[in-house]
Amino acid sequence: MYSEKHIQDLQSFYETLSAHTTPLEQKHAACLQCKKGCASCCEDDLEVFGIEAENIRRHFPDLLANGRAHTEGKCAFLDSDGACRVYAARPYVCRTQGLPLMIHLEEDDRELELIDICELNEPTLSLDDLPDSDFFFTNPWEEKLALLQMQADQGKMDRVKLRDLFK
Repeated sequence: MYSEKHIQDLQSFYETLSAHTTPLEQKHAACLQCKKGCASCCEDDLEVFGIEAENIRRHFPDLLANGRAHTEGKCAFLDSDGACRVYAARPYVCRTQGLPLMIHLEEDDRELELIDICELNEPTLSLDDLPDSDFFFTNPWEEKLALLQMQADQGKMDRVKLRDLFK
């Protein structure tokens, strides 16, 4: 179902995403607690689009065939030290966590802006004082990723639990 072109398009998406997140990571470097082994946001049963799951399958076939999922309660891809075993192919959500996020929501005929950040970074970063330019706006990126998924699976919008990649 997922062609090499679909995976290449996803890689291009990740590269463009990185060009936008890296300056924010640098800007907030003194405040971000995110580092190798920090796994507070690595939740269990995280679901990703099928195209991202396929990307992990293609990059880490040996791990999926011969490895074991991390014990339940945390992401299946964590190692015993809390580091990500699929970091190079990690999904979109993992690439943006930790940053100050701004999410546009439409609810009950109202438009809302939700701001969020990892709870470990929150004490060192006052979200109320940040200008909009210091946030990562999730909506356009999530729309681009959804479009990639829609093109890849003809609109089925498959979702896969990361833990299920081991089964």
